[in-house]
Amino acid sequence: MPNQNNFEQFYSEMITCIKCSRLVTFREKIATEKRKQYIDEEYWGKPVPGYGDINAEILFVGLAPAAHGGNRTGRVFTGDKSADFLMKCMDRTGLANQINSDYLDDGLILNNAYMTVMLKCVPPQDKPSPLELKTCFSYFNQEMKLLKNLKTIVALGKIAFDGTLKYFKQFDDLKTKDFPFGHGKSYKMPNGINLLGCYHPSPRNVNTGKLNFEMMTSLFRNISNKI
Repeated sequence: MPNQNNFEQFYSEMITCIKCSRLVTFREKIATEKRKQYIDEEYWGKPVPGYGDINAEILFVGLAPAAHGGNRTGRVFTGDKSADFLMKCMDRTGLANQINSDYLDDGLILNNAYMTVMLKCVPPQDKPSPLELKTCFSYFNQEMKLLKNLKTIVALGKIAFDGTLKYFKQFDDLKTKDFPFGHGKSYKMPNGINLLGCYHPSPRNVNTGKLNFEMMTSLFRNISNKI
């Protein structure tokens, strides 16, 4: 069974990481300069841990912390517009106990769900380099070892989808071309875990109508019904 102490020990080491100099410089720059509306807040400015139910059967994987979201609050999908939309959908479908994800101590509880990101530090312009993703991949590998009850992984966006597929390719001869990303596309991995593609809940997707509330909640309901 998953052990809370193992998670805490892993993350306590992870948040000290300084392997990617570009990311270290950028995350600390954002934490120092801050956004005007958060000028009186102390920014996290370090690699951002995952969170949620360590016994979860559902894992949500995003790309990276937002500059003034996770990089500020110290929790992924917290304190930004993507989090606002995502949590409304998770609350409606019973995966979260409230519609808001604002701060570490806001009372948010995820139900049978865990949340993490492929890249643990915020990248400039939300665009990590291939080397940065490769360097950070070991941390995602460790999270997968600690999360022992997973049945479904929801990849929020193509980079998260490709990174998760890369994880499974370590153990089986899988061809990337056989697993095209798409919203609602689901693939059963050789170990039995379902990998599900989902559009990222970014304002870019939501504001353009590429993703809407019904699309996301319908996807989440289908996940819960199959578990």
